Amino acid sequence: MNNTRRQFIKKSLAASAGAALLTKNASLFASFQKSDRFKISLAEWSLNKALFSGEISNLDFPVFAKDEFGIDAVEYVSTFFKGTGNPYINELVQLTNDNGITNVLIMIDGEGNLGDLYKPRRIQAVERHYKWINTAKILGCHSIRVNARGEGTDKQVSVAAIDGLKRLTEYGEKAGINVIVENHGGYSSDGKWLSNVISCVNNPFCGTLPDLGNFCLKSEIVEGNWKCIDEYDKYTGMQEIMPFAKGVSAKSHNFNENGNETDIDYKRMMQIVKESGYEGYIGIEYEGDNLSERDGIIATRKLLERIFAELDV
Repeated sequence: MNNTRRQFIKKSLAASAGAALLTKNASLFASFQKSDRFKISLAEWSLNKALFSGEISNLDFPVFAKDEFGIDAVEYVSTFFKGTGNPYINELVQLTNDNGITNVLIMIDGEGNLGDLYKPRRIQAVERHYKWINTAKILGCHSIRVNARGEGTDKQVSVAAIDGLKRLTEYGEKAGINVIVENHGGYSSDGKWLSNVISCVNNPFCGTLPDLGNFCLKSEIVEGNWKCIDEYDKYTGMQEIMPFAKGVSAKSHNFNENGNETDIDYKRMMQIVKESGYEGYIGIEYEGDNLSERDGIIATRKLLERIFAELDV
């Protein structure tokens, strides 16, 4: 990313916060507290508005994450890739290598339902994920995040998802890439259901990506907006799926005057993460509207690192 483009991106994303914020990065980074046990990564979805609008691209994202937020580990979203061809992926590898950035994982969407009850479609979905395992391998990621979706009863989808995940994990194991399932709506947001599926797959290369805020079992449109009308207890859910975690997604939406997330008790959540024995990356995934994407990412990082200090991790 050249200097002209970098300045344009910074100007665009910082408009709501004021350009003066851009001069404070050095002191901002210096104020961040380090954890001995957890490392912070940035999920690409945190910048989805900037990406969809074209203000930044998937190729810009890793260096932008480091320059703007001091975060040198990134989690990609397949939606923003311009294909999986070698020239494109090799350019991304070169960019991240040159800038000392760790590629953590790729979140995969739109490749079919691994829990599809119709076996030919399920197998097709499995095979459509192969290219992402290959891409993750080239990038040096440890995992791809997948969805365990399907249409049917919870038992029917469970049986189908176990089969789909077993098939995909066998391919991932050969490449040394984990296949991890996020609690991402529907049955997968039921902690007991998801933990049972992963247990039945019974492969160390298959695990979970617990998301602190994705425990909605059913939603519907209310006054023009999607609203969750049936939510699984998020703290119970985290306890149930953390034993299989190979990553953690720190979802955030809104913050109060004390810097706390208003819908999620972060300290309680991170205590659950700590007690599970997990060590590794905590990926910031800001999805709010009240703060700009930039400010939301910073607020989430500050909250996480304050909690890390309080829990002595």
